[in-house]
Amino acid sequence: MDPLIGNLTTLREFRPTDLDDYLAVAGDDRVTTWMAFDSYDRAKAAEALAGIIERSAREKRPDHMLAVTRRDDDRVIGFARLAPSGPWGAKLGYAIHADHWGHGYATDASRVMLRFAFTSQGRHRVTAAIGPENEASIAVVKRLAFTYEGHLRDHVFTNGAWRDSLLYSLLENEYAD
Repeated sequence: MDPLIGNLTTLREFRPTDLDDYLAVAGDDRVTTWMAFDSYDRAKAAEALAGIIERSAREKRPDHMLAVTRRDDDRVIGFARLAPSGPWGAKLGYAIHADHWGHGYATDASRVMLRFAFTSQGRHRVTAAIGPENEASIAVVKRLAFTYEGHLRDHVFTNGAWRDSLLYSLLENEYAD
């Protein structure tokens, strides 16, 4: 798959050489406190990265988990994921390394993934499930014109406890690039 280009970010396939950068994101408690998984150690990050690369090579790939880089640097600063949700829907997920928060990278990467979802993938609906305390991520989906749909109780078990999620969605006819 060719890289997807945004205003601030490039989304590309992961490579085995991205392990250190991937671990810096997926192994950082500041980031994973908001995720649906606990922080990875090096072995778990290597296993996860190998799985991402293996899935991306399949003819019918089950998801699109892409590395997020800045436009001016090929180092991974995060990831964005688009996973099918029924025949016409998809779930959006994203994470940016804490040292890069507040620069618009999550918004830009999400905008790129939405363009991919609604144009290349022909999706009708994209959802995002976000922890209620994750104000920055809620701001991202609001900037992208997502609509709040509801509160999912005990939706994710992470960091040793059940966590609620707030569900947001964007429909194809509401999407504006």
